[in-house]
Amino acid sequence: MRTGAARDHVGYFHETAFYRDDEDFLGLVVPFLEEGLRAGEPTLVACGAANERLLRAALSDVRGITFLPGADQYARPTEAILNYRRMFADHAAAGVAQIRVIGDVPHPGTGAPWDWWARYEAAANRVFGEFPLWGLCPYDLRTTPAEVVDDVLRTHPHVARPDGQHLANPGFDPFGRWPAWRPHPLQSRPPRVELLDPSPAEARRAVERVCDGVALGEDERDDIVYAASEAVTNGLCHGKPPVRLRVWADAARVVVAVTDGGPGPEDPLVGLVPTEDSASGGLGLWIAHRTCRDVAMTHDEEGYTIRFTAGVL
Repeated sequence: MRTGAARDHVGYFHETAFYRDDEDFLGLVVPFLEEGLRAGEPTLVACGAANERLLRAALSDVRGITFLPGADQYARPTEAILNYRRMFADHAAAGVAQIRVIGDVPHPGTGAPWDWWARYEAAANRVFGEFPLWGLCPYDLRTTPAEVVDDVLRTHPHVARPDGQHLANPGFDPFGRWPAWRPHPLQSRPPRVELLDPSPAEARRAVERVCDGVALGEDERDDIVYAASEAVTNGLCHGKPPVRLRVWADAARVVVAVTDGGPGPEDPLVGLVPTEDSASGGLGLWIAHRTCRDVAMTHDEEGYTIRFTAGVL
């Protein structure tokens, strides 16, 4: 039975939940799924393998639930948005009144970078808001870092509790602020390359030279070289001087950061959603988000920085 903020709700409803053990997880998720099945609502599950096994064992009948491989659905935020929007649009076109989704969003506790997933959680309220979607994002407090919990509370309008309550979240930030900057471990070392106001061609050559000593596939090498060139182009065309390129590397990965003195894109969704707007750099950032292993952005006293990673995270 829907209670609190979820009572009699139809339409978009984005909530998080926190659990401390498997029993808590099942107490949160099983009623959510069973209620959707009883109502005949399309019900999607994109969880990690362990949580999927728990759910299959706990549910008496999983017919009517679409299980999506969590690792595939959450390979990148861009792919998650594209795939979900495609599925939601199909259901909405068929006249469905409510769709239910539960997903295990990646974070450092599961071995994934967080910055772009934090932006994904904030973006969900805009990119999925047109659909009759009830999305539940549960986080395991045994593995979820405290700073991730803070970001999750800022990006979800509602919170579900193991006792069945659905509450409005007083910590929700409807303006979708940018997440806090989390330096990559390689950034604790001096960069291998640091260039001030390079041309895009100089940026490409510099990153190519660094990549020569790193165990990257050809596609990954090409992708991060392209991303560096695009970021420098955007900084020169749309940012404020100076534009600084820094590159770090070890035997298995390359990190590129491009900083300019400007405020950066106004919209935190930039790069996460498709665009044809090459004039603002949106198209290049969209491509980089679909090809690099991680893309992070920040604003600080230096200005705006965008960072790309290739190779082992």
